[in-house]
Amino acid sequence: MAPLRSYTLSIVKYCVVIIDGSSGRPLAERGGKTCLELARTPNLDRMAREGTLGLVQTVPRGMEPSSACACMSILGYDPKVYYKGRSAIEAASMGIPIEKGEVAFRCNLVAVRDGRMWDYSAGHIGDADAHALMDAVNKSLGSDKVRFYPGVSYRHICKIKGHTDTLKAVCTPPHDIPNKPISDFLPRGSGSEILRDLMERSVKVLRDHPVNKARQSRGEKPASMIWLFWGSGEIPRLPSFKKACGLSAAMTSGVDLLKGLAKMAGIENLDIPGVTDGMDNDCVAQTAGALKALERHDLVVVHIEAPDEAAHGGLVDDKIKAIELVDKEVISKLLSYKKDSLCILAMPDHATPIEVRTHVGDPVPFVFWGAGVKSAGAEVFSEKAAKATGIFIEDGYTIMGKLVQGRG
Repeated sequence: MAPLRSYTLSIVKYCVVIIDGSSGRPLAERGGKTCLELARTPNLDRMAREGTLGLVQTVPRGMEPSSACACMSILGYDPKVYYKGRSAIEAASMGIPIEKGEVAFRCNLVAVRDGRMWDYSAGHIGDADAHALMDAVNKSLGSDKVRFYPGVSYRHICKIKGHTDTLKAVCTPPHDIPNKPISDFLPRGSGSEILRDLMERSVKVLRDHPVNKARQSRGEKPASMIWLFWGSGEIPRLPSFKKACGLSAAMTSGVDLLKGLAKMAGIENLDIPGVTDGMDNDCVAQTAGALKALERHDLVVVHIEAPDEAAHGGLVDDKIKAIELVDKEVISKLLSYKKDSLCILAMPDHATPIEVRTHVGDPVPFVFWGAGVKSAGAEVFSEKAAKATGIFIEDGYTIMGKLVQGRG
C-alpha cells in the first residue's frame, strides 16, 4: 500500500473528530444508501477529495464492538493490550476508585413496558431526574458492599465489593434488545444472582417515585428499573499520550467513557458549556472550545455522540441530521483554520447500523486532511467510497501514529 502521507511542511496542530456511530449499512427503504451517503456533507466530501480516504478496523476482530475498544484504538492504544472493561473506564472519569476485590458495572436507568425493553435510556432522562432516582436507589439498595454513583443522563455506575464472581455473569446491554422480552436477557450464569437481585429490587424503588410520576404526567418515559452490564475490575493503566506521541492533547466529549479514556491517558478534559451526548449538543461552542484549546495544545479530540444515540433509537432522520450538523458546525470551522498548520483526522469510532440499533465490528471510513496529505482520488466521504480507494488499516490503534508520523 502506498504511504498515507507525504510531508513537505511541518505540521503544527492536529484535530481528531470522532463522529460516534455515524457509519452503518445500506438501508433498503432508503434506496440502499447508508446514513453517511444520505446526509449532506459538503465539508467531509471536500476532505475526501483533497485528502486520504480509507477504511480502518478500529475494533480488533473477536473483541466487543464497543466505543471503549474503538476509541481506545483511535487514541493509539491497542485494546488487546489495554482494554479491561468499559465500566472501569467510566469509573475513572467519575473519580470512582476500584480497589482489589471490587468490581464496577454500568448501571443504566431503563424503561420497561409489558415486560419488554421499551427504552434503554429511559427517554434520554435528564441529569436532575436521573440523579434523584439514583439517590433513591442507593439509599434503598446500597450497603457497605454495594454503592451506586450517578453519572450523565441514563448512564451510572454500580460498584460491588466482595463479589468478583459477578464478572463471570453473562450480561446484555439494554440497547441490544429493543422491544424484546427482558426475561430472556437478564444476567445469567455464575455470579449473576446478586445482579438480578439488585435489578429486580430496583423496580419497587422506582415505581412510585415522585420523579417518575412527574415524568409520566408530562408524557415522558419513566425509569422502570436499573440494568447492570459491562462489568469490569481494575482500572487499566495507559501510558501517557504525551509520552507515547510526544504531543500535548485535550479532548471534548459529552460522555463519561471518553472523559475516562482522556483522564487515564493524561489528556486534558475540556469543560465546555453546552456539550452533551444528544441532539441538543452545542456543536458551535464545542468547536470554538476545541480551537481555543489548540492555542495551548498540539492536538485536540472532538467527540460527538449524537449520531450513535440516534442509531440506537432506530431514528434514521435524526442520525442523518446529527451527521449533517457535525459537517456544518464542526468540520466547516476546522477547514477554515490555516491548512498549512492543521491536520485533521475525521472518522466514526464504530458502525451502528439502523437495522440492528447496536454496534457492529465493521471497518469504518476515515479521512486524513491537511498539509502534506495526498488525495486518494475519492469524491465523497462514505463507506463505499472509502472501500473503493483500496486503503485499509487492519490494526486500528496505529491510526494515531499515521496521523502524527511526519511532524517536524
